[in-house]
Amino acid sequence: MAICAQQFVRLAHIRIHHPISLMSNNSAQFAHASTPGNTPIAICGAGIAGIAAAWFLSVRAGFNNITLIDERRPLSLTSDKSTEAYRNWWPGPDDAMLRLMNRSIDLLEEFADTHDNAIMLNRRGYFYATARQERADTLRAEAELAERMGAGTLRIHTGSGTSYVPAPVFGYANQPSGSDLLLGREVIERHFPWLAPDTIALLHARRCGWLSGQQLGMLLFEEARAAGVRFISGRVAAVNCAAGAVESVSIAQGDAATQIPADIFVNAAGPFARAVAALLDVDLPLFSERHLKIAFDDRLGALPRNAGLIICEDPITLPWRDDERAELAANPEIAWLTETLPAGVHMRPEGLGAESQTVLLLWAYHTQRHPEIVPVPLDGDFSEVALRGMARLVPGLLPYTERLPKSYMDGGYYTKTAENRPLIGPLPVHGAFVIAGLSGYGLMAACAAGELLAAHVAGAPLPTYAPAFCLERYAEPSYLARMHAWGSGGQL
Repeated sequence: MAICAQQFVRLAHIRIHHPISLMSNNSAQFAHASTPGNTPIAICGAGIAGIAAAWFLSVRAGFNNITLIDERRPLSLTSDKSTEAYRNWWPGPDDAMLRLMNRSIDLLEEFADTHDNAIMLNRRGYFYATARQERADTLRAEAELAERMGAGTLRIHTGSGTSYVPAPVFGYANQPSGSDLLLGREVIERHFPWLAPDTIALLHARRCGWLSGQQLGMLLFEEARAAGVRFISGRVAAVNCAAGAVESVSIAQGDAATQIPADIFVNAAGPFARAVAALLDVDLPLFSERHLKIAFDDRLGALPRNAGLIICEDPITLPWRDDERAELAANPEIAWLTETLPAGVHMRPEGLGAESQTVLLLWAYHTQRHPEIVPVPLDGDFSEVALRGMARLVPGLLPYTERLPKSYMDGGYYTKTAENRPLIGPLPVHGAFVIAGLSGYGLMAACAAGELLAAHVAGAPLPTYAPAFCLERYAEPSYLARMHAWGSGGQL
């Protein structure tokens, strides 16, 4: 019988650590860990989570016998489908996700500092827009809560005498944290005349932006390899145990098979983390949603090239002509296109320099659970639906709905827990660990998640947010009761 999450606490032997504050930006956090030596470690999955785990285990923690295993090229399944954005803007009910993301952004900035910003990190911000007064009130309440939890100061701007300072196009240093809330048409039109004229509130979350995820991933991968990590192309077919502890890993390579010793096994298998955990007879509380995005050239300049990531906070009814609406409503398979769709459609510019016209556009209305099929099935209606939805907030996009621009579509899976928090820590088999359930925030969380996973493996002191991401949390009835009242969990 598979080990379920509720059985975890009584079946697993969990080390107890003293909590610490944010770890320093060097290897000091591992100074009191057990000597890593030549302990054989196998990591299943060479997405951004697995690569970050390999980097922190090798470069920071000093393990020198690590094998990274994947049947695909590194960063080629879902990690390369990201919008490459990051944020420290997360809802409660506590500050665990905020602190995890603040730590991850600390590490991203450290990496940018030491690599001449090869990862092209910026801090343009996330912009949450609404035309509804009740949502404007909620944005203010959320920003006040974020301020209390440590995201930074909330600054409110109204009228023409505002002190609002837009974010720079490039760079990330010496920028304000917290948020700026622009209220009323006068101040919004002054700075964002391209938004819909009924926009009454715009929240600019400051410690947010985007980067080159592929550049970050490949730099981490190459530095991990330079530190001794080896990559094997193949599929983890079995995790072999003896006396209740991990002993070796069997790898399928076409018709051949290889077995390597492993005292430590790390499940970083992304959308397939639940299937890989089943090799250990462990049932992880994970499921996947399909999420798509399009990229197209904004030849009309509907979105300024210096814009941040813009998000519509209001549910949307798509603007169809009467004859179109009647035709859609008559077809049961597509009648949903006439109904109200969820909030959250968002877009941002892509590319550097004035010559670039590309924008990325996403809308997570595919929220039903989806089997992990590769390649990810695409949706022929998505481009038009997403453009029509985004045109509600950015009217300059409307001409594209009459003649759709040529676009490139791809997608990946948000593999997540019910409350949209990751799983990072030990599994109920000695020597087995997990770094998974990173949903749609894998790129932005990868550095802090990899660091936390390495601390678990090394027996190093853990940050105080660590328990919020352990599988053990599901053994607490009070936690299970609370998590169902958390709302969206910060998903975009």
